[in-house]
Amino acid sequence: MITKIINGKVITPHRIMENAVVLVCGNQILEISETDIQLEQAYVIDARGKYVSPGFIDLHTHGAGGADFMDRTVEAFLTIANTHAIHGTTALMPTILTVAAPDMQKACETYEEACRQNASGAAFIGIHLEGPYFALEQAGAQDPRYIKDPDPKEYSEIVDSCRSLRRWSAAPELKGALEFARYIRSKGILPSIAHTNAIAADIYPAFEAGFTMMTHLYSAMLGVTRRNAFRYAGAVEAAFLIDEMDVEIIADGIHLPPDLLKLICKVKGHDHIALVTDSMRAAGMPEGAYVLGDKEKGLPVIVEDGVAKLPDRSAFAGSVATADRLVRTMIQQAGLPVQEAVKMMTANPARMMHLHQKGSLSAGMDADIILFDENIQIHLTMVEGKTVYKL
Repeated sequence: MITKIINGKVITPHRIMENAVVLVCGNQILEISETDIQLEQAYVIDARGKYVSPGFIDLHTHGAGGADFMDRTVEAFLTIANTHAIHGTTALMPTILTVAAPDMQKACETYEEACRQNASGAAFIGIHLEGPYFALEQAGAQDPRYIKDPDPKEYSEIVDSCRSLRRWSAAPELKGALEFARYIRSKGILPSIAHTNAIAADIYPAFEAGFTMMTHLYSAMLGVTRRNAFRYAGAVEAAFLIDEMDVEIIADGIHLPPDLLKLICKVKGHDHIALVTDSMRAAGMPEGAYVLGDKEKGLPVIVEDGVAKLPDRSAFAGSVATADRLVRTMIQQAGLPVQEAVKMMTANPARMMHLHQKGSLSAGMDADIILFDENIQIHLTMVEGKTVYKL
């Protein structure tokens, strides 16, 4: 059966096509046309003037719907995938925070089984490890008990045992960090800079060693800083100075206010930015008390003002954003056109993670398609040709 989406404003890699037709056959896009395509038998979806967009791709999420990946159950993984799909995410990267090695390995094992059972949520596209190789002073909501320098024996064992690992965030100034980056890069894993005390002089060799991305730019890293009374450019400035450096940003309008969102777009351009939720279990849930990470051993947090905070309100502890909110924020607060905001949630993350079949609407690509209105409210989510949510 062919699915035919009509009367939509179709967001293609190059333009928005008014009243276009999208044909889906199986799990792939068959054709996109500005003129009607007559078919004797097709399941018709009338977009009624809404945007027809590639599905959102979230490269950094810890949870949603009351579940966290560190719950380490298939049920938790599927709850998160289903919750994010309601908000337009068709592919996501489960993120495992800083924990003991056995807990990390258990989460990786659960991932494999969750992939086999995931039939109604956003697709899983590999694991992102956030830690434990961080600067202790920049731990943020990461558990300081497990923070350490890179250990070749440890990380090589993790790489061997966690075959779905695709990205690993670490601080590049640590002893052995550059060797760590070269090693995981050789295994097809993307090193990303995070929770770091590095200054720009540390970032340049790190970039050359394979650290070509920055995790949640501005959060848990230095801007301009003083050492022995002298000023030094920090990691943030290095991200701006290295044109090819990719950055992810938590565009919930709280972690980064509108002025910083505009600055990042102005300096980095629209091609090197990925929007991420960095969401914890309270995403899609009411405000109140929650736990970041493992339900039994995790960090208590308070969700208020649309964000998760440490109990003493001294720092944020992950966002409660969903992908639709990120795109809405970039349009309404950063002033981006719809097409550019969508690109940061679709084509850009797909390029960064080499997801060659995802991130754009064109013939032969995976049929990851969403429909949303002018307020970026999601009306339909299709994952590889299967409708998993309809308003």
